[in-house]
Amino acid sequence: MGSRELQWSVMANRVTLQMTAVLLSAMMPFVSFAGDNSYKIRYDGGSLGDLKVGTDVKLYFDQHAISLTKSKSQVLQLPPSAILEISYGQDVHRRVGAAIGIGVVTLGVGALMALTKSKKHFIGITWDNQGNKGGFAFQADKNDYRGILAGLEGVTGKKAVDSETMKVKN
Repeated sequence: MGSRELQWSVMANRVTLQMTAVLLSAMMPFVSFAGDNSYKIRYDGGSLGDLKVGTDVKLYFDQHAISLTKSKSQVLQLPPSAILEISYGQDVHRRVGAAIGIGVVTLGVGALMALTKSKKHFIGITWDNQGNKGGFAFQADKNDYRGILAGLEGVTGKKAVDSETMKVKN
């Protein structure tokens, strides 16, 4: 093999290696999202008789269905067109109980903890699936809350309503 052929072979190998690296880099985002595309949520009550309040479930949604599963068994599946309303809200609490417990042990340092707040993020969904009506509320993780709302709004075409602004009519 001459020096020119050797140079050509090295260059061809280098180009092949670079193309492989570019191809693998381009595929990486798809591989990382190919896993479980669910949101972990906590059921907070509603018309799902099979679930108890506080049960951890997974929420899946796409343009074809909104589904809830518990331990890999499906609890609910609805077409996005069946959703009537999406509501959201937050429950804010001062951490007084934790502060008292820490204050007893640390001789007063827990008083600083009483100044902090904890927020819980809730989302509610109501539906009418060919006469089968229902609804439920769930607690979402603070990191997933906005993503769940945006996703549900996107697949249903419904705008989420802030539960703080809703008025109860008697």
